[in-house]
Amino acid sequence: MNPKIAQYLDFIVEIDKIKSIFRKSRLFDRSRFENDAEHSWTISVMAALFREFSPFPVNLERVLLMLLLHDVVEVDAGDTFLYSPERGLAEERERKAAERIFGMLDPEHRDLFRGLWEEFEARETPEAKYAAVFDRLEPIYQNYLNEGSTWETHGVTRRMILTANAHIAEGAPEIWDFVRGLTDDAVEKGFLAP
Repeated sequence: MNPKIAQYLDFIVEIDKIKSIFRKSRLFDRSRFENDAEHSWTISVMAALFREFSPFPVNLERVLLMLLLHDVVEVDAGDTFLYSPERGLAEERERKAAERIFGMLDPEHRDLFRGLWEEFEARETPEAKYAAVFDRLEPIYQNYLNEGSTWETHGVTRRMILTANAHIAEGAPEIWDFVRGLTDDAVEKGFLAP
């Protein structure tokens, strides 16, 4: 048996646990809460589809890998709600998780995957700025379609959304304009507190 194949499959089995990490947002159809794997898949498709809205050229392969890997650390760290007061504590837990999970791989893949995860977290490169747009757009749109159910449950306001997600403007200004209009409409419809 090829040990490298076995090592890669061990990594796949480990990150497959992401399917059991449930988020605070419901699916677009409201049927249940979304898991991290579903989130990663959806935002990857979004990034490929919305590419024309990037204000700069991006390497789509890097973007897609970032989006597919960005939440695997939650296998150990769990999902911390964006608007939670504990959000600041998540960074250290996620760094330890990244070290362990990506450390399961050979040095080449460990460094590549860990580097992509860190690049995504830093949001400094064009690819990371663009990828971050969809990580935030999807739950905003889910909550809009769900008439603000998660927003209401957790006391999220329009101001909180705009503050926590302002970086969308760097990665896709037209999408940021859309988000601002969407949150205005959500306030008007009573789905979201101002």
